[in-house]
Amino acid sequence: MSAITATVQMFFTDRLAKQRQASAHTIAAYRDTLRLLFVFLQERTGKCPAQLDWADLDHTSISAFLEYLETDRHNSARTRNIRLGALRSLFHYAALLHPEHADVIARVLAIPPKRFDKATVSYLTAEEVDALIAAPDLERWEGRRDHAWLMLCIQTGLRVSELTGLNCIDVVTGTGAHVRCQGKGRKERAIPLTAPTATVIRQWLRERAGTPSDPLFPTRTGRRLTRDAIEHRLTTHRTIAVHSCPTLWTKKLTPHTLRHTTAMTLLHAGVDTTVIALWLGHADTRSTDAYIHADMTIKERALARTTPVDSPPGRFLPADTLLAFLEGL
Repeated sequence: MSAITATVQMFFTDRLAKQRQASAHTIAAYRDTLRLLFVFLQERTGKCPAQLDWADLDHTSISAFLEYLETDRHNSARTRNIRLGALRSLFHYAALLHPEHADVIARVLAIPPKRFDKATVSYLTAEEVDALIAAPDLERWEGRRDHAWLMLCIQTGLRVSELTGLNCIDVVTGTGAHVRCQGKGRKERAIPLTAPTATVIRQWLRERAGTPSDPLFPTRTGRRLTRDAIEHRLTTHRTIAVHSCPTLWTKKLTPHTLRHTTAMTLLHAGVDTTVIALWLGHADTRSTDAYIHADMTIKERALARTTPVDSPPGRFLPADTLLAFLEGL
């Protein structure tokens, strides 16, 4: 067993699991990053992953791996930076165990994240929301299930991982209807439900007939819906909804778009950004600033309060023929 193999195993079992008590999502993300890296290095060096040493993971190899992610796998700069963050976490841990490789490790830790353009968030209008919610076929079991989670997502702004992690016990549909979930950083929060959403979820729970520990939105076989399944069903319903609302074709529609839609709905209703941050489970209220930038109505109201510049239209005309000649040169 090479030194790097032992370090990687200790990184997951000791550093992430015991010391940091990282969530299953974090561990899976770090695992996928290292698996991609080791497969890349195996093709590059001809060595099996278990035979690699720290000299094989120098800054040149790591930089080449990051370039491979963008050029060959067509990952965005944001995804590239997430992968780099996982590698930096491993190398910070390795620096404690392998001071003899401090130079190699320091060079890798010096690789900077890549800057990228931040696009304006995409969200759905009220008409697009109505068309999407009406798309599932309520005559079918899957349609009634999808109608329920669409209503829940658009009203609560749940992340897709929070949605798929819900159990039947996590939803209260009676007095004080709400849904409880565990978000990023293992932060638990409760989000109130509107009367229409609570009614739909109550009907679904009655049809679902599961135990408290069963997944709230299962597949036909009883397994928990996955992220890919949610994205696939969302695309299917968008294809149907565009017949009644063609503007949906122009929108980038992902499960996170539904979360953006929740935030924009709250913002348009005049809810304070601090409350929106608590509603969505943001660690910092600055994460909510993106919705303010995307809200054109706020900028239009600001423009309406300003005094317009009083300037007559037209272009400059010189007062002298000689000056006119010189201006025309």
